[in-house]
Amino acid sequence: MSENRIRYNNDFRDREAVIKVIGVGGGGGNAVNRMVDADIRLVEFVAVNTDAQDLRRSKAPNRIQIGESLTKGLGVGGDPAKGAAAATESVELLREAVADADLLFVTAGMGGGTGTGAAPVVARTAKESNPNALVIGVVTRPFGFEGRTRAEQAQAGIHEMRSHADCLLVIPNDHILSEVNRTTSTEEGYRLADDVLRQAIQGISDVITRAGAINVDFMDVRRIMSKSGEALIGIGSASGPQRHIDAAKKAIHSPMLESAVIDGAKGILVNFTASRAIMMVEVHEAMEYISKNANPEALIKYGQAFDDTLGDELKITVIATGFTAKRNDLAGELGRRRALDRTGRPRRLDGEALRLEPAAPSGEDFDKPAYLRRDKTRRLQ
Repeated sequence: MSENRIRYNNDFRDREAVIKVIGVGGGGGNAVNRMVDADIRLVEFVAVNTDAQDLRRSKAPNRIQIGESLTKGLGVGGDPAKGAAAATESVELLREAVADADLLFVTAGMGGGTGTGAAPVVARTAKESNPNALVIGVVTRPFGFEGRTRAEQAQAGIHEMRSHADCLLVIPNDHILSEVNRTTSTEEGYRLADDVLRQAIQGISDVITRAGAINVDFMDVRRIMSKSGEALIGIGSASGPQRHIDAAKKAIHSPMLESAVIDGAKGILVNFTASRAIMMVEVHEAMEYISKNANPEALIKYGQAFDDTLGDELKITVIATGFTAKRNDLAGELGRRRALDRTGRPRRLDGEALRLEPAAPSGEDFDKPAYLRRDKTRRLQ
């Protein structure tokens, strides 16, 4: 009888997903500093820059100076081509930094030199080193007042990032203007832009790393976001008796997009963050509201994380993926018009909804940065 006894193996083996955030250039480095201050859990931070002085001020525990021979630690003077060359010079250092990442965020401010030129090299190196890694780009588009040259350089860098990242989150700095008043200082405005980058990354990483009654694991996130095409991330928070419905509304509605934006999504990932006092009925009713606004055939996963420091506040993060480019382009233009009042000034946002952009279709020589391909075309003319 004893020979037929079932033997149980209680020695379970697993490991936590390795999550890294690499901030590239000045803007990416500032965003990383915000995240370090926010004490985001179980995430490794790396600052990458050509400017040695900026790296010395970084709060990141891991710092990489790129292009030391090319730039002598003095930056690239706003030249994206030099930024790309600097990253290429130090590609082995970058490869070592990204090799073991399961989920890698590459964050940068587009339009300058190092972030625009080097961030795509970091993303490409990550995919080459570990094809199974989920690489998400999180970048800002410069303010309109920063000029045409910076805007064109930003667009070229964004185009290049699309060819290497699984998803690309582009945050236009001009939308930050809807969150400020006329007395807001320039420093505070840029701080808000950095903080939006922080919220976007934390909204995804918290889904995986924070313990809760209902967990969403890394493979759930991968299934929703890997090569997902157009995507949207929305973050909403609220307090009070209707906090769950109010937070859900803020998360899925955006002044840039049609109100029923998630009805075109093929996959939706929802995370609730609240104190342990959150009630089952709140989760049920919020998910019911989100589901009614979604495609009935969409894959929907949700999780719950505890954060007792929130008190009565409830945060809901919605990641919706699988949109068509045509739909989002149209919805974005309609929403942009609705976001402006009759004087042409932005209305204040009720919630935050940020668009993730997909990899670009093939057909161009992506071994060269977009701004180098553009320069070659100009010379031929």
